[in-house]
Amino acid sequence: MLNLKDHVRTIPDHPKPGILFYDIGTLLGHGQAWRETIVRLGDMVHPLHPDILVGIESRGFLVGAALASHLGIGFVMMRKKGKLPGKTIARTYALEYGEDTIEMQEGLIKSGDRAVLCDDLLATGGTAAAAVALARQAGAEVIHAAFVIELNFLNGRTRLDVPVSSLLCYDK
Repeated sequence: MLNLKDHVRTIPDHPKPGILFYDIGTLLGHGQAWRETIVRLGDMVHPLHPDILVGIESRGFLVGAALASHLGIGFVMMRKKGKLPGKTIARTYALEYGEDTIEMQEGLIKSGDRAVLCDDLLATGGTAAAAVALARQAGAEVIHAAFVIELNFLNGRTRLDVPVSSLLCYDK
């Protein structure tokens, strides 16, 4: 069995000094490791019987679209304000300094759809919590959040009111 952590590169001082960035680019670049990542996520999510997956731009698109294809279900993109065509619904959320807004296209989630949030990384949980709220605003029953990587030391899962699973956990 592949050790997926062997395929995650860490980059010090990105995007600013003092931050250690966990880069899935090297995981994506290794075909067998990426396939194994999607299979393992599928093993976690499939028993939940979701109707739809939702993912946050941009690396959440990579994870969510591949996982949705593997599971044979649809995928809905959540992007920064103004990036999606057509009618959208939005959710504004607080950042450390200021706020941001994410949007999704209207009508892609049907009322009562069982949704799972997918992303590459769970850090502080602020964006993930906003994504869960936005999916609910669209009518979804958000049943789970699944991540490739979780930074345990940032306690992001405490901001989510759904069960959380992660393939790879880092404690600092």
